[in-house]
Amino acid sequence: MSARPRTTAGNLLNKVPEVTLYFWIIKILCTTVGESLADYINTSLGFGLGGTAGLFSVLLAVALGVQFRARQYVPAVYWIVVVLVSVTGTLYTDILTDQMGIALSLSSAVFTLLLIAVFGIWYARERTLSIHSINSVPRESFYWLTVLVTFALGTATGDWILELTGWTPGQSVLLPITLIAVIALGWRLGANAVLAFWLAYILTRPLGANLGDYLGRQPAEGGLGVGLFATSLIFLVAISAIVFYLARTRVDVIRPGQETAPRPTTVGRERLVLAGWAVAASVAGVVVGVAASNNTGGAALAEAPAPVASLAPGQKAQPFTPADLGSITAISKDTLSLVQGGQQKSAAARATDLETAWDDAAASLQAKNPDRWQTLDGQVDAVLTSVRAKKPDQAAEVTALTTLLNSLAG
Repeated sequence: MSARPRTTAGNLLNKVPEVTLYFWIIKILCTTVGESLADYINTSLGFGLGGTAGLFSVLLAVALGVQFRARQYVPAVYWIVVVLVSVTGTLYTDILTDQMGIALSLSSAVFTLLLIAVFGIWYARERTLSIHSINSVPRESFYWLTVLVTFALGTATGDWILELTGWTPGQSVLLPITLIAVIALGWRLGANAVLAFWLAYILTRPLGANLGDYLGRQPAEGGLGVGLFATSLIFLVAISAIVFYLARTRVDVIRPGQETAPRPTTVGRERLVLAGWAVAASVAGVVVGVAASNNTGGAALAEAPAPVASLAPGQKAQPFTPADLGSITAISKDTLSLVQGGQQKSAAARATDLETAWDDAAASLQAKNPDRWQTLDGQVDAVLTSVRAKKPDQAAEVTALTTLLNSLAG
């Protein structure tokens, strides 16, 4: 979706790939890995947001050094950088939201303005925003800065929409994929190719992240239950296989003198498509607005309460053993630590694990001691409500989690 200026024999080889179907497939896969791998290392391995961001920032700096030193497009190096930019862009946005308490609406607005500024400076200096002319250090610098900002913007905007709507992972995939289809149609009808490319590039970020959530989350949350680590591994293997194919075949290399002519268009057609995109954006805004007005706290909180079991005549209530409550206690402690550390998004993810563990143990706990189960069930609901609130109150979260932990220990 990008106009291709003719390359003369005197220019350096382009440092980025041709925009083919392979490009978009790998881009979406990289985006999914960025979401699932960041969450896995942050929560499951206990690195925390700061530690994970530091680790991947160093890796990104090294990979960018190799990329800038290369004299031409190298598939493996290029896509490693994209994966790392995806992870770091996600982490930087999460730090702003979870640790610094900046609202997603504000970070979305800031990243939008920053992206406009980068594009403005890039165009003022180079007179083009086409990715088919990334053949100098300044242009490559602008390109990677733009990519990083688009990932951060896509993360903030995607998370903000999910926060507003309370959509399940399956539902959340539909909006970005529909908008991408509208952009692709507009490109075929004569839209400005550079604008179409960058709009689609931004939207692949929430699409990939939502796909990752859909695969990784448990069925009770509307996902497929594959898990964060398994999702990351599957997508990394798929990326590696496609990149290996591209390295062998070189089908995505832009060679001097072999560029495809830009899709013919006119100013009138570009304006007509732009008007159509504006209508599509307005419709999407209305859809999100309606969903937000109907959102009372998310699908997980709208579930009907489970029926309370009763003991058979003559049956005595049994105490819960450490084995009965061990995983629930451990998850609750993790969630409390994350809340106290200001890692709200990670705490919400861990609260999901708490909900799953509690639901899995419900039948056996009810059968042993219905009264105590009912007490704990209410306290677990209080934790989920406080941690998943649109505007979480740390004091309320700590109180709910402390109450639950004291009851679990009693």
